Amino acid sequence: MTSDETLVAHLDHVWASIADVGRTLREPEWKTPTEVPGWTVQDNLVHITALEWRLLDRPDPAHTLPDDLDLAHVQNDFGRSNEVFVDSRRDRRGAEALAEFEEVTAARSAALHAASPDDFGAPSWTPMGDGTVRDLLPFRIFDAWVHEQDMRRAVTRPGDLDSAVARTAMDRIGATLPFVVGKKVAPPDGTTVVVELGEPLAGRHAVVVEGRARLLSDAPADPTVRIRTDGETFARLACGRLDPLVVLAAGDVRFDGDAALGRRVVESLNFLF
Repeated sequence: MTSDETLVAHLDHVWASIADVGRTLREPEWKTPTEVPGWTVQDNLVHITALEWRLLDRPDPAHTLPDDLDLAHVQNDFGRSNEVFVDSRRDRRGAEALAEFEEVTAARSAALHAASPDDFGAPSWTPMGDGTVRDLLPFRIFDAWVHEQDMRRAVTRPGDLDSAVARTAMDRIGATLPFVVGKKVAPPDGTTVVVELGEPLAGRHAVVVEGRARLLSDAPADPTVRIRTDGETFARLACGRLDPLVVLAAGDVRFDGDAALGRRVVESLNFLF
């Protein structure tokens, strides 16, 4: 289990990395669309601010969404509440949004650095249901890193791809493969899937189906299918940032072995939407 101190250090790292890229942006860049439906670079930043704002027990803005705002991508009440906070800051300049992000994350960091073990064990909402503050923090680290990458790609500022936070995020994505393979694709027992990832975000993940799917510590030499792509493409597919059919048509994913199975896995990778 990751220590409380390491979790807080990871949050500090990703927040600092986001602020670093934000300080390089000109105002038009803040308004650049990203791969998140309906959101600009600034909107991604404000979204991160909003969640930490709420964890500080600050009140949500008294804001009403305009009737003409496209909310086709919103799937639930939580998503709608995110849109309310994001839209409440759309009339601000990027520098103002960044200043608020830095103030809010500094306050959250101070609170976490002052927290006791009992505080980390206190009850908390998490995206997976009831848990503890300690359970919530990995989700916050992952969410912040994913949205940092959304921002960086949109303005062509690559970075934070070789940090401990990036590796932790990629491990979290890899850990969803048993669900993707076993539940969404559901191939027969004995099926093995290996995902080989090149730079950036290189790595390897292997899954076997034996009653239920599970990760393997050692990849088999001759799996049912070996899926090859780069780590960033894999992360974007898993986080719903790319259309898998477009990626497959472009030849950005390659297969050794059962290509039909491999295509089904790639088409099923998205676990966020």
